[in-house]
Amino acid sequence: QVQLVESGGGLVQAGGSLRLSCAASGRTFSTYAMGWFRQAPGKEREFVAAISASDSRTYYADSVKGRFTISRDNAKNTMYLQMYSLKPEDTAVYYCAARPGYYGTSYYPNDYDYWGQGTQVTVSS
Repeated sequence: QVQLVESGGGLVQAGGSLRLSCAASGRTFSTYAMGWFRQAPGKEREFVAAISASDSRTYYADSVKGRFTISRDNAKNTMYLQMYSLKPEDTAVYYCAARPGYYGTSYYPNDYDYWGQGTQVTVSS
């Protein structure tokens, strides 16, 4: 089992940057595939990025490709989402999620077993 805590959200102007962190409890963080999702008001939760457990292979939604970078530091039990060139449409609550690494990454929220509480990102125009 793993517990996840996000941090790093805030208010930023369009074109700005933020780095989100997801701190995980437990000593088996390296065995989990991890993902970032976001949910805007009135919308469904959507995939943002994912990183595999075994080889840290990364995957991105088309809407963030080239602007966001997902990474993980297994020694620190932490995953990151570096966000550049933020747009107002990036405004959402951002969640990190985990699933056992042998299942691989997934684009679907229901495939993840563990979730953080979320951190708000607001991009003003």
